[in-house]
Amino acid sequence: MDIARNPATPDGNPEMADAASEPLHPPVIRREDYAPFPWLLPRVTFDFSLGLEKTRISSRLEVVRNPDAPASPVLDLHGDGLMPLEVKVDGEVINSWVMAGDNLRISLPGEAHLVEVVTEIDPSANSQLMGLYASNGMLCTQCEAEGFRRITFFPDRPDVLSTYTVRMRGDKAQFPVLLANGNCVASGENQDGSHWAEWHDPWPKPSYLFALVAGDLVSRKDRFTTMNGRDVDLAIWVREGDLDRTGHAMESLKKAMKWDEETFGREYDLDLFNVVAVSDFNMGAMENKGLNIFNTKYVLAEADTATDGDYEAIEGVIGHEYFHNWSGNRITCRDWFQLSLKEGFTVLRDQLFSQDMGSEPVKRIEDVRVLRSIQFPEDSGPLAHPIRPDSYREISNFYTATVYNKGAEVIRMMRTMAGEERFRKGTDLYFARHDGEAATCEDFVKAIEDGTGLDLRQFRLWYSQAGTPKIIVRQEQDGDTVRLRLTQKVPTTPGQPDKQPMPVPLRIALFDPATEEHRGEELIVLRDTEQSFDFPGYDEAPIISINRGFSAPVSIERDIAREDLVFLAAKDDDPFARYEAMQDLVVSHLVEALRGELSAEDRTKGRAAILQAFTAVLEDSALDDLMRGELMILPSQTYLAEQLDISDPQAIHREREGLKTWLAQQCEALLEALHDRAAGGPYRRDAAARGLRKMRAQTLIYLAAGAPEKAAKMAAAQYHAADNMTDRQSALIALAGLDVPEREEVLQAFYKRYQGNALAIDKWFAIQAQSLHPRALDHVKALADHPDFTLKNPNRVRSLYMAFAANPQAFHAADGEGYRMIADCILALDPINPQTAARFVPPLGRWRRTEPERAALMRAELERIAAAPQLSRDTFEQVSRSLG
Repeated sequence: MDIARNPATPDGNPEMADAASEPLHPPVIRREDYAPFPWLLPRVTFDFSLGLEKTRISSRLEVVRNPDAPASPVLDLHGDGLMPLEVKVDGEVINSWVMAGDNLRISLPGEAHLVEVVTEIDPSANSQLMGLYASNGMLCTQCEAEGFRRITFFPDRPDVLSTYTVRMRGDKAQFPVLLANGNCVASGENQDGSHWAEWHDPWPKPSYLFALVAGDLVSRKDRFTTMNGRDVDLAIWVREGDLDRTGHAMESLKKAMKWDEETFGREYDLDLFNVVAVSDFNMGAMENKGLNIFNTKYVLAEADTATDGDYEAIEGVIGHEYFHNWSGNRITCRDWFQLSLKEGFTVLRDQLFSQDMGSEPVKRIEDVRVLRSIQFPEDSGPLAHPIRPDSYREISNFYTATVYNKGAEVIRMMRTMAGEERFRKGTDLYFARHDGEAATCEDFVKAIEDGTGLDLRQFRLWYSQAGTPKIIVRQEQDGDTVRLRLTQKVPTTPGQPDKQPMPVPLRIALFDPATEEHRGEELIVLRDTEQSFDFPGYDEAPIISINRGFSAPVSIERDIAREDLVFLAAKDDDPFARYEAMQDLVVSHLVEALRGELSAEDRTKGRAAILQAFTAVLEDSALDDLMRGELMILPSQTYLAEQLDISDPQAIHREREGLKTWLAQQCEALLEALHDRAAGGPYRRDAAARGLRKMRAQTLIYLAAGAPEKAAKMAAAQYHAADNMTDRQSALIALAGLDVPEREEVLQAFYKRYQGNALAIDKWFAIQAQSLHPRALDHVKALADHPDFTLKNPNRVRSLYMAFAANPQAFHAADGEGYRMIADCILALDPINPQTAARFVPPLGRWRRTEPERAALMRAELERIAAAPQLSRDTFEQVSRSLG
């Protein structure tokens, strides 16, 4: 399953009455308490009589005792807000069943039984969007992690694998399309105007991978021939009117299928592959076997409505969910503590796919930026947890950047240490060894260990220890030998005060200042708390490029001369290292300024060095524009705050914006020339055209800071001349932060043009909520009352409030009004959709790392939320952990 790719933008239940039944203190679930389910369910059959307000489900469960589990005289089936209408055992109606909380408990004295249960639900009342729910006249499901129990009683856990047969019946006019997992084996029509379809999935799967869709949909169809010559029918299902926007998604799917065969040797295993786009969806997409259900954001694209970033995200998410067919479906998780087994591995796979489809260095930089802006703060805050957690209260709260993105980095480190060829041997062994099983993270590591020959005993600590390691680098010269002294510090995190050193693979290169070249890249692995590495043959101290390609998810602390960073920012042949040097140059300067350590002379010298490197980026004719656009981006305010023990958000904002303004003023002519160079020509989607648009967007961001009146005219002209959403949106972003007449005119033009297009209007909300305008907070208040705003659609909620929470200037208003706004949103949203509500808590949870006055205001809002009656499990866990 794909979480929102960037929580700062719109991406990546119990009904309201259900919230009242939540326990005040939900129980803690612990990994060490895992026990296998006492019954096996090899085959299950479900019959759905479909309706938007009433759907009846008849289930037939073949159950046999599990020889690998302690015997139990009862069968416990999970439920959530359900009541059985009828229960049969071996064909006989029984009344001896009991309800144990939400769960159905049935006495089963024998070794094997047929259990039948009838339930009835109201999909139209399901505002949580978990289980079976209605979305604009259609029915669809979302069952990961524990949504299936909202449909019918079942052992809703990932280690219970069954083959599913699903029969659906519904009104043909209302639900002309009936889809489920696997292959359609039969269909027909009834005399009463209804019709039916029967689907069978031959591959055993857990209930969280169940999917059903019924509605009035149209499809784009295609075909893919696998590496062994099997033809697979492909279809992307959308609402009428959206079909023209599905071409890119289909091409992305075919590319992903081919790439997975070539790179990992994985072939698709069903006759059909269906994708359905749904406008009401909590996450990005879901990998249900053979029937992927997607947020429309990650399917629909055309030049007029989708940015270059949207196109890239669609390709990546389509790939991610398809790759789950093996890394998640054919091999699934034993329990939810092993979530990174499927998600971390699949994120790595989608990252490798995306870099092969586009620019490898730019993709790597983008992935690291996400890690640093989301996962690093998670690692240093109250919600820190290992990629394989030890406990939880609500599993939906562990769909985190740590499990996904850091999980991918941990597996990438194994790949770096083994090399691509040996890593492939390890993954081949994993797929062969555990196909058809519910596996653990340990099973994966052991397969990589056996397949590559690596000793990963110490490496396993990456799975059990939270926190971002800091590597302190000291460079010494002893004759003609360079010595690197490395020290590793793994910080204290909640519940883990003492840490052991972990293996850290670091790709390095030593540049000779005279020749401006190095002798080749090397890989060193830091395994101890302190360790030295010697490199002979250097009469003059070299300039060291370290953690090239971001070979380890660590922070680097080193005493490096400013001129050496300028050299690396201009000359390093590793694109990521060049980007990193540019970032370090800016970060070190801003952090010293924020700590009050800069004299007027130091400030002048620091800015001059940054300007030298920045100008080199703007003027380098050999640099492709995609990379130029990346190198122009300043470190985020979130990342800057991570460099400080206690941060003042407004002070960080002032220093960062002050530097941006100064750079823009110094480079105004260069920036304007680059903006003009990027203009003109028909819209294309090749790398060169995308690079021009990316660079053009960055020039406007700088000019809006340094020459706002000129930027306003340039942005308005760009908006009206644009033939694509990327240029139109970048112009609107620049204008939204300026207090100029052109701002309102272009905002209204955008709204009028796209009114009725939900995804485009999401952008309109988000751009205003994230803007640098001094009255952004007031704008968000007004937008919350806009007729197009609703709390019932997760995309729309995220587009306004999550974007606002990622706006440091407005969110951290000195009087705490920004904090109150997010707290009010959480309290209003929690009874409707607790899973989405809980995702708004972490921005307030950063109070311990914020200056005292604001920290008190943030904590007070968390306490107000915690005091609310009938708080959901999702939000309760996040708030209680944030308060600590």
